[in-house]
Amino acid sequence: MPRKPTRNCRRNRYSYKFSTALNSHGGTIAVSKEPGKNFDYETELVAVIGRSARNVGEAEALNYVFGYCTGQDFSERDQQMRSGQWMLGKTGDGWGPIGPWLVTADQVDPQNLNISTKVNGEQRQSANTGDMIFGVAQLVSYASRFMTLEPGDIIFTGTPEGVIAGYPPEKRVWLKAGDKVVSSIEKVGDLEFTLT
Repeated sequence: MPRKPTRNCRRNRYSYKFSTALNSHGGTIAVSKEPGKNFDYETELVAVIGRSARNVGEAEALNYVFGYCTGQDFSERDQQMRSGQWMLGKTGDGWGPIGPWLVTADQVDPQNLNISTKVNGEQRQSANTGDMIFGVAQLVSYASRFMTLEPGDIIFTGTPEGVIAGYPPEKRVWLKAGDKVVSSIEKVGDLEFTLT
């Protein structure tokens, strides 16, 4: 029986990251040097494109994915909400850690993977990619309608509930220097990074 999409795992707006946002497993994000203070986590499955894709249908979209890795769509919510474009709050230097490795597409079902976030050992997010409103095939197909996807392009596919911004204002405890974040996706790996 197919899962019912019970979690809002995908935003209705899209954001972009520059290559300077990429970071690695074991990396650091220097929040103490950044404007803003409302730093938040978003663990996401990342699809890595393997061959050029333009106007591909959903039925064949996954054939254009080389593999998957764990990603962190690190965000600063005040900057993100300043305008209709979310990019300022999403593309700071090092704000896109991915890793710890790339798992080829034949090894996983992207729509049936447990996904979670821990901050300093405390569980903050826990869901399954099967609960996503838009699956990987839909996202690849949709993006390919508007641009040519090239080998090496990466698509962050959305995050489950549990992000700090989703809590009532009085319960929000934003990330800060010294925090350690672990983003985990079943069969894909545990991505760890630290804030400085």
